[in-house]
Amino acid sequence: MKLITAVIKPIRVESVSKELERAGFTGLSVIEMQGRGAQAGRTEYYRGQAFAVEFRTKMCIELLVDDEEVDKAIDVIVANARTGDDGEIGDGKVWVTPVERIVRVRTGELNEAAI
Repeated sequence: MKLITAVIKPIRVESVSKELERAGFTGLSVIEMQGRGAQAGRTEYYRGQAFAVEFRTKMCIELLVDDEEVDKAIDVIVANARTGDDGEIGDGKVWVTPVERIVRVRTGELNEAAI
């Protein structure tokens, strides 16, 4: 079992979520967060005043999958999180973490049965 974590632009969450569901991945969590990557901070202007914005709003999507489903889920996320034909700086990152044990709280089911 694996935990897939994707940090993407907020505008892409709906399409990623819909396509994951269409591909058979029905359970996921979405968390609003702030962060920075290669693009670092930027300067914005409000009423003629410049101010620095160090962090950008991002969305974190997490889903648990069987080992055999990892590549399929990542392909769906990457294809739908990318902006434009070639992507843009800030489109995000996806990573995979091993999961040793899962327990469904309601039923006590374990591991694959709990996904």
